[in-house]
Amino acid sequence: MFELNHSKYHPKVIFLLGPTASGKTALAIKLHKILPIDIISVDSGLIYRQMNIGTCKPSIKELSLTPHLLLDIRDPAEYYSAAEFRHDALIEIENIVKNGRIPCLVGGTMFYFKTLIEGLSNLPSTDINVRREIYQIANNKGWCFLYNQLCKIDPIYASCIHQNDIQRIQRALEVIYISGKTFTELKKKSIKPLPYNLYQFGIIPESRDLLHKRIELRFKKILALGFEEESRALFARGDLHVNMPSVRCIGYRQMWSFINGEISYEDMVYQAICATKQLAKRQFTWMRKWKNIHWLHSENIKLAIDSIIKIFTADIN
Repeated sequence: MFELNHSKYHPKVIFLLGPTASGKTALAIKLHKILPIDIISVDSGLIYRQMNIGTCKPSIKELSLTPHLLLDIRDPAEYYSAAEFRHDALIEIENIVKNGRIPCLVGGTMFYFKTLIEGLSNLPSTDINVRREIYQIANNKGWCFLYNQLCKIDPIYASCIHQNDIQRIQRALEVIYISGKTFTELKKKSIKPLPYNLYQFGIIPESRDLLHKRIELRFKKILALGFEEESRALFARGDLHVNMPSVRCIGYRQMWSFINGEISYEDMVYQAICATKQLAKRQFTWMRKWKNIHWLHSENIKLAIDSIIKIFTADIN
């Protein structure tokens, strides 16, 4: 049996990251049978309740055997920032370590991983009232107006984001309205490094073509499982709209346009698959810049697990 001896000063934590449809969850579930790990989800879509099919959430059976933390923690009408993720993840990591087990963070939301490692300079938590005010201004004057306002107040941060990146524009202005300080000012404050020994693994397919085929097959499977019905139930609630992060999740955004009569079913499928491939490309870009990462190939799960165990246990004592 595997025995874990956490160093007093540097408890060990596993990161398992990779592009969408790369097999991260399947690998983590198999790893759970071998190592005493507890899984923490690092996925901005899996946080939402009632969004199971479109986000490819693990099945009830899988979750009963291998629970995932930070899953189903928000209603689709609620917001969840990267700062909130970091706060919640650190609590879960600490609890897992106290229980003598290994935290294993699994997902493809690279900004969450980055935020966990580097921090966000104690950015203020989300304020739903301020956020509503910002969206009201956007509805009246447009996001272009708000982006121009951000350029005047925080030109350095504004130059780093696209003028159509609604979520980051909104969050930057929210931080300014709440704290009276800009992203640029707050990021200058130092962040203490994580008090853990990180073992970072990136799972990738042998080729982009293979990943693209997986993406296409997976979306067709999602549709067959009842994704349209799930989306229509969300649409029928009446309290969700296209500017919400939950509805902007890939797949849901395109299905929303179809249900709203803006595009055909065929266009919805095509756009959702294209958007997923674009997401995978962005994830690859993040991963190429990642430091201290061990690469795993998704085509051979056994070899990937053996590699993780070999690297992880090399200095376990």
